Amino acid sequence: MRNVPGRRIMLCGNEIYYEEAGTGDTLVVFESGAGAGRTLWDRIVPLLANVAHTVAYDRAGRGRSSHAPEPQSIDDMAATLVALVEALAPERVILAAHSMGGLIVRRAAESLSPSGLVLMDPTPENAPTYDNWAPTVKQTDRILAVQQALSHIPPLMRILTRSYGRKFPADTYATMLAEDFAPAGLAQTRHEIAAVAAAIPEFRTRPPEPPKSDITVISATHAARYQSRNLDTMREYQRRYADQLGAHFEDSASEHIIPAEQPEQVAAAIRRLVNG
Repeated sequence: MRNVPGRRIMLCGNEIYYEEAGTGDTLVVFESGAGAGRTLWDRIVPLLANVAHTVAYDRAGRGRSSHAPEPQSIDDMAATLVALVEALAPERVILAAHSMGGLIVRRAAESLSPSGLVLMDPTPENAPTYDNWAPTVKQTDRILAVQQALSHIPPLMRILTRSYGRKFPADTYATMLAEDFAPAGLAQTRHEIAAVAAAIPEFRTRPPEPPKSDITVISATHAARYQSRNLDTMREYQRRYADQLGAHFEDSASEHIIPAEQPEQVAAAIRRLVNG
């Protein structure tokens, strides 16, 4: 497995594990999507080593961070992100987020006033896909429950997650198998999907204040078979969000896991904000 030194810090009542790399006056903090932790960013972090100080971390309940006493809401996760950034006390901060992480950083940005946001395939809460999302959430939870039961059989999990093995370095994938695709990791993923489901109506009725910063939205142009039915709708609402804020919108020749499939594109977007 990967051997990267990290640190632990108490934030919002939980011990949070994070890893730092690079140098520079700008801090880039990565916020992963549901089911992922700090290792999601392994292909991007080295590309920013000479331009920014980067931090990738595990949310409470995931990876090397402590187990949260209660399942975390999106607002809870945002509060932890705010506390992490404030503890590091940067001069400038850029928040980079994938999928569900977009909800977290948008809420956190209300308190942090970041210099920029890079949102990769962010969850667009106003998309009609989420109008009646409860059946999908139940089905997803059943699938994750089965995977959680099967995760005690490592060879089987390698088969079920082989697409990740193709997208990530071998040591990163081995760590994902030991953490994110282990029983505790899959249990946390189930909590995170439930948190997204609970947050959708809250974000619709109480949307985050528009960030007063430069924003880049990167939207995947491809989808796995089970996601293809909603691809055009999700992309349309990601573009609408970008248009509302005057954000820069980019297509990405990728499926949903943009940080793994198009790391150079993500790094370039972050670098533009750092240098801007």
